[in-house]
This record gives sequence, structure tokens and C-alpha cells, in this order.
Amino acid sequence: MSDDENLWYYCVSDGSVRQGKDARGLDRMGPYPDRETAARALEIAAQRNKAADDSDDDWNK
Repeated sequence: MSDDENLWYYCVSDGSVRQGKDARGLDRMGPYPDRETAARALEIAAQRNKAADDSDDDWNK
């Protein structure tokens, strides 16, 4: 197994967590180091988006 096949991905089209790049690139979030982190992909993305939005708000003050 290559390194990419050992990593975990979240598939946005069906909400599944998969090891390796089984899903199309546009449907895939990751890579993540483990299954549990990949399962939290949407939560992680929301947190990062909020942090970026907050940073933009601070910049525009």
C-alpha cells in the first residue's frame, strides 16, 4: 500500500469515511491521519472557515 492508501478521506457525496483515494477528487476531503479525524472533516472545515472569517473581520477593522 502506498502512503496515500494508508491515509483517510471523507466523501462528501455520501458521508462515508474511506481509507485511500476511492472517491473522486471533487467528492473527497483529506487526507487525515486516522478514521476518527476523517469522520470530523466537516466540523474541522467549519472551524477553519470560522477562524479565517474572524481573521478577515480583524483585518478589515
